[in-house]
Amino acid sequence: MLGLMQDWPLTVDKIIDHARNWHGDREVVTRSVEGPIVRTTYAAIHERAKRLSNALKAWGIEPGDRVATLAWNSANHMETWYGIMGIGAVCHTLNPRLFPEQLGWIINHAEDRVVFTDLTFLPLLEAVLPHCPTVERVVVLTDAAHLPQTKIPSLQDYESVLAGQSADCAWGGFDENTACGLCYTSGTTGNPKGVLYSHRSNFLHTFMAMTATVMGATPSEVILPVVPMFHANAWGIAFAGPASGTKLVMPGARMDGAALYELIEGEGVTFSAAVPTVWQGLFAHMKANDLRFSTLKRVLIGGSACPESLIRGFQQDFGVEVTHAWGMTETSPIGTIGHLPPEIAGLPYDEQMKWRTKQGVPPLGVELALKDEAGQPVAHDGETFGRLMVRGPIVAAGYFKSDASILDDQGFFDTGDIATVDPQGFMQITDRAKDVIKSGGEWISSIEIENIAVGHPKVELAAVIGAPHAKWDERPVLIIKLKPGETLNKAEHLDHLRGRIAKWWMPDDVVQAEDIPLGATGKIDKKLLRERMKDYRLPESA
Repeated sequence: MLGLMQDWPLTVDKIIDHARNWHGDREVVTRSVEGPIVRTTYAAIHERAKRLSNALKAWGIEPGDRVATLAWNSANHMETWYGIMGIGAVCHTLNPRLFPEQLGWIINHAEDRVVFTDLTFLPLLEAVLPHCPTVERVVVLTDAAHLPQTKIPSLQDYESVLAGQSADCAWGGFDENTACGLCYTSGTTGNPKGVLYSHRSNFLHTFMAMTATVMGATPSEVILPVVPMFHANAWGIAFAGPASGTKLVMPGARMDGAALYELIEGEGVTFSAAVPTVWQGLFAHMKANDLRFSTLKRVLIGGSACPESLIRGFQQDFGVEVTHAWGMTETSPIGTIGHLPPEIAGLPYDEQMKWRTKQGVPPLGVELALKDEAGQPVAHDGETFGRLMVRGPIVAAGYFKSDASILDDQGFFDTGDIATVDPQGFMQITDRAKDVIKSGGEWISSIEIENIAVGHPKVELAAVIGAPHAKWDERPVLIIKLKPGETLNKAEHLDHLRGRIAKWWMPDDVVQAEDIPLGATGKIDKKLLRERMKDYRLPESA
């Protein structure tokens, strides 16, 4: 027997319809690439997205065709999302932080027909597009007055495209499992892989993000999504914001500490989300200039593990609650969230830190498991490492244009992360499977060492990799980038770790680096770092 409820397809055009109907005057504020702060509303975004849909249809874009965006967080970028998705085409977000060769490979693999881009990225496209035969036209998210001379053929400005179209366009009317968005992994091993979201998965992810146990967005909130729209759907904020009637503040191309602080204070931001490196830059700017927040209450930190020093600093120096989270492109991306239950939140702050530095528990809609190399369950004792596995309606079941299975016999996706889960249900990433250090048959968490090491006042960035050892197979080496003007004293950095990690986890050496490479998503690029350190040998004393 089936229920007697309406068949109401979960398609994302309904999200911006809802925002127009019930929160139409709510602002979306953008620091434009051209410079000025630009203000619009959800009603205006809805109307302009409809115009864009008609332009796409006039160009022959059909349901299932891929239309790319290469752009910063902005209201214009949001309009392209809804305009593309509303007619059943696939919005393919391109990551400009990838190498040009990878970017060209992705465009060709996706067979993108149109690219919407910001002025910033025209030089990049000039180099890439001659090798991308499927791209028929490029639209720059600006007006005719700012459109530069380039070598790119079929170049148009966005405002002229919209001006020539009607705002009357039918959206939706297709199955909720229709492809909606395409986002490629960063390709740290082999070619990038395409994760193809459906309307249904994005809609369910939006419901998840709106709950109090995740972001808890409301019309009274003001959200600054620093996490880019080209990285895992800006963690769903470009959907959850309109769905909740929340004012959005888009940072555009400027994500330095001074620019972010100006937007936070000027627009009354109450909540923001970004990777740790962004918050470290803002934190340093505020400390250097003796600044305080007047409205910011909460920040969501994900993308990579957040150092304890940053969590403490935001709470103790600025009164801002830090919520730790984990996810990935394949999980849309919310996977776990670190909200503290009352029995932990009631503990003294120092005792809470054990859980605040973990990535949290899965929300409803994500099932999580730890398994060993044989595929057997691993104890949730907070100590036993296992491969982190996930499944659910917002988790990828396969990759675009690939027939290879990515699920195990129980339908779980192997994230490639090594983790623990404690008796309270809090998950903690200890390493990527390819980065874990295996010493004497035991595993050492490079991430845990890094998070403590970066808390030293002289350290700007820290990374830990394994170096070959004749007896123990591998031993950890701490690589640090010092703050300007500081000099290396190996002993003080080892002393900073001593007593905070197991003795046998202690690095066998400390190496200073002028630079620690970051990947396309802001994480430390261990693959490149190991390549740079391939000729390194441990000291004889080790």
